[in-house]
Formats: sequence, structure tokens, C-alpha cells
Amino acid sequence: MVSKDDVAGAFTLPTQAAGTALFRKIAWRLMPFLFICYLVAQVDRMNVAFAKLEMLDQLGFSETVYGLGAGIFFIGYVLFEVPSNLLLKRFGAHRWIARIMISWGLISAGMMFVQTPTQFYVMRFLLGVAEAGFFPGVIYYLTDWFTREYRTRMTAIFMTAIAVAGVVVGPVSGAILHSLVNLHGIAGWQWLFLIEGVPSVVLGVITLFYLPPSPERATFLDAAEKRQLASLLSAERVGVDDAPAGRVLRAARVWILSGIYGCYGMSFFGFVFWLPTIIKSSGVTDPLSIGLLSAIPWAVAMVAMCLVAAFVDRRQNTRPVLMWLSLFAAIGWAASPSVAHSVPLSMLVLSLAMFGLMASLPVFWNLPTASYQGKAAALAIAFITSLGNVPGFFSPYIVGWIRTLTHRMDDAMYLFAAVSLLAVVLLALLSDKSALRSRSSVGR
Repeated sequence: MVSKDDVAGAFTLPTQAAGTALFRKIAWRLMPFLFICYLVAQVDRMNVAFAKLEMLDQLGFSETVYGLGAGIFFIGYVLFEVPSNLLLKRFGAHRWIARIMISWGLISAGMMFVQTPTQFYVMRFLLGVAEAGFFPGVIYYLTDWFTREYRTRMTAIFMTAIAVAGVVVGPVSGAILHSLVNLHGIAGWQWLFLIEGVPSVVLGVITLFYLPPSPERATFLDAAEKRQLASLLSAERVGVDDAPAGRVLRAARVWILSGIYGCYGMSFFGFVFWLPTIIKSSGVTDPLSIGLLSAIPWAVAMVAMCLVAAFVDRRQNTRPVLMWLSLFAAIGWAASPSVAHSVPLSMLVLSLAMFGLMASLPVFWNLPTASYQGKAAALAIAFITSLGNVPGFFSPYIVGWIRTLTHRMDDAMYLFAAVSLLAVVLLALLSDKSALRSRSSVGR
């Protein structure tokens, strides 16, 4: 059960831990900005699902073409994820994250010029290349600023941007498609890409001046605060692995973690890129109504991510919580086909699935960040993200193929349920030794 204290804790930092005032100061300086950056990243990634409602008919694309284009993003993303994260460490977080954001904003806006399937595939691939390294880079960046007992909460704050983007992108995209129909001879879906791509470029420029490259060079911390932070982080890292690259990539733990993350990605990306179509299939045709309904599962996910992260931070029981959450997701996906005829019931079970799936994501990152530090952490995080995102290519394409073949989404929902159960099995196989060693090293 989630207690009253957990609810309060979801929105405040712990009050008993060492360095609370320091970590609160750091959180207020970094997290709102990183949250906004990830929010616009997710909007640029998700908006193609709403552009699809118009562009397929106008450009003559099939469902399979859309599914392949949605998924091909992840080929570029996976290929350049590890190199990008290593370059972040070389050039500095502020410079590299700024480069990433400016690149993906320009490419996302450039999607408005797509006219052929080949152009669609190329632009989606380039968008994946541009965005590669942002997420694992930020997760690694947070390890330089927060101890483990704060990181789950900070990661949850950062990753809640995914759910908030899901809430925002539907109504905003629906309103753009509804209102800007052939304004100045430009189609609504073209306006959608342009309007939602520009903020990334602006934020990328701001990043160069706002984001500190490291605690040592942070102007908002005084000398005593920098020494305190260094001391707290050093104490936590005693006994935590800074293994050579070869040993990190050969470790069974890293491969199992990649498999778990891949299970999350299989259902997440299949759902994200097809949610508007799922709602439209239930009989809702107005783009604005589709956008508003699509916000419901995301709103549930947003609250769940905060509450569950607070619960895990207090109890440090990561693996059992992840197993239960994956089970909840499986139940929601499996129940979806039987209630597809009813919009309210469909929203209910999809919200259950998203509760389980989205609440898992920030909690999951407790597992690798407790086991590695330094370059080993950067490599492990990038490798898990990269390999775990491979299903991001296959999932939208498979869903498109299923829908083209059956004209229904039932089998896709059962597929999502199956991979959620597979995540439970992989979590059961995962050893707690590394997490326990890390916890004992800081006196927990």
C-alpha cells in the first residue's frame, strides 16, 4: 500500500538524509530545466502519431509505411546511442546536450517537408541519430549531482516529462490539426511539425548558458557546498564497480537489464505511436476529441510515476515493485481487446497498463546506477538504453503489420501483455548482489 507519507514524499525531498538542503538546492536548479527539455523531446517524438491522422491520407501512405517510419527512428537512435554518450563525457554535458536538442528540433520541424515514403524514412532515421544520447546522458549526468537515495526521485521527476508530454501532445496536436487546416496553403500536419519543433532549438541554445558542465564548475554552489557534495558522492561510490568496458559489456546483469528495458520499450513505443489510432478505431473521429481522450492514460501515468518513485525511495525494494508493476501492465494490455467497444472501459484498462508500465521506468534505473560508476556507468547506461530501444523499431512496424492484416489491434495488445510478463521473468532472474553491495557501501 502507498501511505500518506509516500504521497507527500513524491513532491518533496527526504528530510532526514545527509545533505538535504544541498540536494534540494541542486534539484531546484537542475530538474525543472531538464524536465522541460525532456518534455519537448517527447513531444517531438510523439507528434508523428497525431500527424498520421491526416498525412497518411494526404500523402497516400499505408499503415505499414507509417509503422516502419515510426520505428526506423530507433535504428538511428540505437546505432548512435553509445558513441553519443561517450562524446558527452568528452565535450561536457552542457555542450553536447545543447547540440542534441538543436539538431533534433531542426529535423523535427523539417518533417513538414516530407512528401514520399523514402523521405519519411530518412527524416525519422535522422531524428533518431540527432536524439541519441540525450536520455542516457542525463541519467549519467544526475549521478554526478545526487546520491542514490535521491536519484530515484530525481529520475522520476525527469521521466515524468514522458507522461506530461503524453497529456500535452494530444490536446495541443489535436487543436493544431483542428484549427490550422490549410492555413496559408500549409496542411495541419505540417504546421504540427513546425510549431512543435521550434521549442527544442530555443532550449538547446539556452542549455549552453544554463546547464553547469560539472559540480566543480557550478556557479550556484559555494566552495563548502562543492566539498560536501564531493564527500557524499565519494562515500557512496566506495565498492561500486568502475569496470573496464569489456567486463561491463560481458556482464550477464547488463544483458538482463537490457532485456527488461527492451520489454518496456516493446509495449511503450507500440502504444505511443498507435494510441490515437486505437481511440479513432473506437468510433471517435474528431482530432481534438482524440487528443483529449489520449491524455487520460498519460495523466494516470504521471501521478503513478511520482507516487511509486517515492514509495521505492523510502523502502529501497526496487525489484519486487518492478515485478508487480509489470504484472499490472500485463493485465491492462490483456483486458484491452475485450472492452475495445467501450471508450470509458478502454480508457480504464489502458490507464491500468500505463500505470504499470510508466511507473516502472524511473524505478528501473535504480538497478544499473547502483552497480556502476564513472565511465563504466556511462557505458552501462548507454548500452542498456541502446539495446533496450531495439524493440522501438520492431514494435510500431509489427503493430502496423498486424493492423494491416487483421484491421484490429487485439493481437498487438496481447503481444504487449506477453512482453510485460517476460519482464517479470527477467526480473526474477536478476541478482540483487550489486544493489546490496552498493547499499552497504554507504552504510544503508
